[in-house]
This record gives sequence, structure tokens and C-alpha cells, in this order.
Amino acid sequence: MFKRLSGLVVALMLVAGNGVVAEVVKNLHSARLPIENQSSSALASASQDALAEVLVKVSGSEDILGHPDVVAVLPNARDHVQQYVFLRDSGPDKALYARFEFEASFVNGLLTKARLPLWTANRPRVLVWMVVDLDGRRQFVSLADTPDLAAQLVTEFERRGLPVQLPLFDLSDATSIAVEDVWEQRGPIIQTASNRYDIQDILVGRGVVISSGTWTGDWSYLYGKHRLDRSSSAPLAAGFLQDGVALAAEEIASRYAVAATGVVDDRVQMTVSGVYEFSDYTAIVSWLESLELIEHANIESIRGDSVEFGLDAAADAAQLISIIELNDRLQPVESLPGELVYQWRN
Repeated sequence: MFKRLSGLVVALMLVAGNGVVAEVVKNLHSARLPIENQSSSALASASQDALAEVLVKVSGSEDILGHPDVVAVLPNARDHVQQYVFLRDSGPDKALYARFEFEASFVNGLLTKARLPLWTANRPRVLVWMVVDLDGRRQFVSLADTPDLAAQLVTEFERRGLPVQLPLFDLSDATSIAVEDVWEQRGPIIQTASNRYDIQDILVGRGVVISSGTWTGDWSYLYGKHRLDRSSSAPLAAGFLQDGVALAAEEIASRYAVAATGVVDDRVQMTVSGVYEFSDYTAIVSWLESLELIEHANIESIRGDSVEFGLDAAADAAQLISIIELNDRLQPVESLPGELVYQWRN
């Protein structure tokens, strides 16, 4: 088997594999925004906002919008639009929108050149428990009971390029968590109720609309023993939801977004054992090369069930560790600090 496979090393680089456990976010380099009309000036203005949204989505940070390199390029965003399309909203007002698509190489190149964070499209899903107080009645935000608000929440997660999961609110949830548990943001109870979803990143929100119409409340981000709380107040529901989603996005990006070196460094060595089938090779190579910071994953040697890869990467081994851990089929093996040694889990 291995003699036959070793003769197909070149072919492995060309075959797309399956079995990738990490969730890949699509449309990272596109944005959909409202637009006044189809004029050139409206397109120029909207494309600037669209590029800003894409840069935040790809980097994971709103702070990058103040970087001189980003400030300099935003006024010329229209020049970097790969394609755009006008859309009409299905609602009664038939609002006009424009969807912009930017070249991935341009966006990633801009962030890399400026040494700004680059967040791979492989991103963890976020579980959201949210309770709202509407007209004196507290209730969970769900697709069944608060469809408009739930849809807005999903949209805000899409804007930040994060997969989102709303609870099922079935009998199992009903017996493990109550509205008041979320309203009081009781972390241990919420995390216990979340175990069934096998999601580590949890966002908890509580909001109320006061007499002025303002949305006010609090957000908590839970990850293991880590907890971060943030209060929020906004004139509209969208702004309030944006604050919560931003909290989760910034915290997750702080773990996984990497400031690239700007050049492809010398090869980073990575060893994976437990590789027995042709499909294992293709899955590993395909997944590694899907990561924005890895240009090529080259198979350098095969010894028994162990394969050594040479990664042409714009980041060092230590930076790649947090990204590779998103694929739970690649289990880290005890090794020296900075070494990439994994066991492939079938």
C-alpha cells in the first residue's frame, strides 16, 4: 500500500480531499450593503463601506480600519471590486442593495503587507443564548418565537464571517436551562446546557427596549474557563446585536488570526502519523492548502504510517498551531515547543 502511495506524491497535490472537520466560511471577500441608487457616486461610496466590512471580516478586528495602509486604500475601493450586482429586498419597501466581491489576493495581500491579522476561513461555530424583554415579557430569541430578531442575529454573524448556531429549544433544552438562567447570565448553567451542542464558543445576551426605543443590555462571551462581559446600548436592534457579535468575533480572532510575515518563509516542518489510506493524504493536503497562510503543503517523506510535510507558509510554526487545532482530526502529539506533530484521527 505505502509503496504504491509513495509513487503518487505528485498526484496527491492535485486531488481534492474530504473529511475536513473544521468549518470553512464562504463569501469572506464579499459584502452586501444598502445603496441609494445605481449611480457611479453611490457605487463608489458603497464599495468603500463594503471593502471596510470585508477587511474587518477577514482580519477579525475593527481596529485595522485605522491603520494607515487601510485608510489610504479605502477611498479607491471601487478600483478593487471584482464584481458587483444590484439586489432588491423582498420586503414591502423593496430596498435596493449592492453585493460587492473583492479579489481574495488583493484583500489578503493588503493585510499581509501591512502586517495586520489574517484570519483563516476555517472558523469555529458560536452558540448563542439570548433573551429579550419585549413589552414586559422575557423570552428566548429563536427562529420560532422571534423570527425577525433571530434573522438579524444570523445576518450580523454572517457580516463578521462567523458560523452561528441557535439552540434547538426542544425538551432537552427546556429541562436544562430556563429564561432566567440566561437573563441572569449564569455561566455554569449555560455551559452545562451547551454541552450537547459540542460547541466551545458561547455568546450570551440579554436585551430590553426602554421607553425611548433604545436597546440596552449585556453580553457575555464564554470559552472554557474564560469569560468576558460587555454592556451595550444602541438606538436599534441591529446595533445592539452587532455589539454582541463583535465581542465574540474579536475574542475568537485573538486566538486564531495571525499577523503574517509578509513573505513565504523557509519551509515549516509538520509530521502526521496514522495516515493509512490515499483519502487521508488528500484530505490533509487539501485542508492545509485551504488555509490562507499556507501556499503549498509538500509531502517530503513517508515512513510507515507517518508522513512529513514541508509547508510553504507566511507564518512560523508557533503561529500555525492555533489554526491547525481547528481540525479536530489532527490531534497534537507531545513534542518540543513549536514543533508540529499530529496524529490523524479517522
